[in-house]
Amino acid sequence: MTTEVGSRDGAARPGGERRVVANVIRGSIGNLIEWYDWYAYTAFSVYFAAAFFPDGDLTAQLLNTAGVFAIGFLMRPLGGWMLGRYADRFGRRAALTLSVTLMACGSLVIAATPSYETIGLGAPLLLVLARLVQGISVGGEYSTSATYLSEVATPGKRGYYSSFQYVTLVAGQLTALGVQILLLLVLTNDQMESWGWRIPFVIGAIGAIIVMWLRRGMDETESYKNSSGGESRGTIKALLQHPKECLLVVGLTLGGTVAFYTYTTYLQKYMVATAGISKPTAAWINFFALLVFLFLQPLAGALSDRIGRRWLLLTFGIAGTVLTVPIMTLLGGTQNPFLAFALMLGGLVIVTGYTSINAIVKAELFPTNIRALGVGLPYALTVAIFGGSSEYVALWLKQAGMESAFFWYVSGCVLISLLVYVRMRETSKDSRIEA
Repeated sequence: MTTEVGSRDGAARPGGERRVVANVIRGSIGNLIEWYDWYAYTAFSVYFAAAFFPDGDLTAQLLNTAGVFAIGFLMRPLGGWMLGRYADRFGRRAALTLSVTLMACGSLVIAATPSYETIGLGAPLLLVLARLVQGISVGGEYSTSATYLSEVATPGKRGYYSSFQYVTLVAGQLTALGVQILLLLVLTNDQMESWGWRIPFVIGAIGAIIVMWLRRGMDETESYKNSSGGESRGTIKALLQHPKECLLVVGLTLGGTVAFYTYTTYLQKYMVATAGISKPTAAWINFFALLVFLFLQPLAGALSDRIGRRWLLLTFGIAGTVLTVPIMTLLGGTQNPFLAFALMLGGLVIVTGYTSINAIVKAELFPTNIRALGVGLPYALTVAIFGGSSEYVALWLKQAGMESAFFWYVSGCVLISLLVYVRMRETSKDSRIEA
């Protein structure tokens, strides 16, 4: 049998660990570009909202862009199914290359679409089309990237290496924020709203094209190459033979995805629209809090290799249930940037208990022949319903004068996941990847 790079034998042979690192880097760079393209939309929505939608108050225009953001999420289950099946049948590397190609196309469409004043309803329709394509891309990217990083990692370090999925996911968001901050330094607000917002989408499209070339040099995982399954690879029929695992993914994801999108995408708008913090200051707060959050991921992932995944999930569940309402309430009532930073970082520290091991826990639940599909489809369904709608729900409740109800909504979702964490087994001790 072929010796696996990342297997017990492969990790011990000369160059085995270096090969693992090289593959993780290649996979992670592509993941970074994918998520940069995805988050460029949220980072710049406050500037391009007026370009795609009719004149109105800022909250109404943001509500429209948040609705399109949620529509993109609705395509993620389709992407999880299409590219998850593709990855299980034709390989992880091929699926990762396809997903970044789709993302490049979506970014090019957004960058090139004329404004509402120029083409009327064609502008929001093209925006929706681009986000649908990007939704398919990012739905497939998550499942395939989580599977690839988990399979290619060295045994005993799978939590550490797989955590780089969220390292690069957050790095993609930070890159989008960094581009935003740089543009704010060199362009006026009018220039940003007129044409400056198109620049990040051009950057994303070029980066995705470069990644398409890089991913062609990645190794296929030995787990995939040595797996059996034949025609059952990546089929819904085969996946439905594991109903408990599918439901477990839904329960694992529910609270985590709502909390993650609350603290990473909605909070910047919350600081501007509710707390009254200026846009540039909110961008800096977001940037530095997410930078610390990025470095927490591998630390928590490595910790999970020592103490188990379940303990981190329980910590997230308990702290998220108890502390979400106080954090959001205090943040909405302060204009002190240092306090706002501390509160946002506190929320992100809590979420780290979920994000750092999100990929590996799901990958350990499924056999190789349906792993990418099993990781991707139930996860994407949950994220589409709950994660993608978080910002929309928050803005809708704000417009209805019930903003504080959103804090309790987030806390309740985390509580549901906590009940799942309490009853689940320790996946690292009974991993399907090791089997």
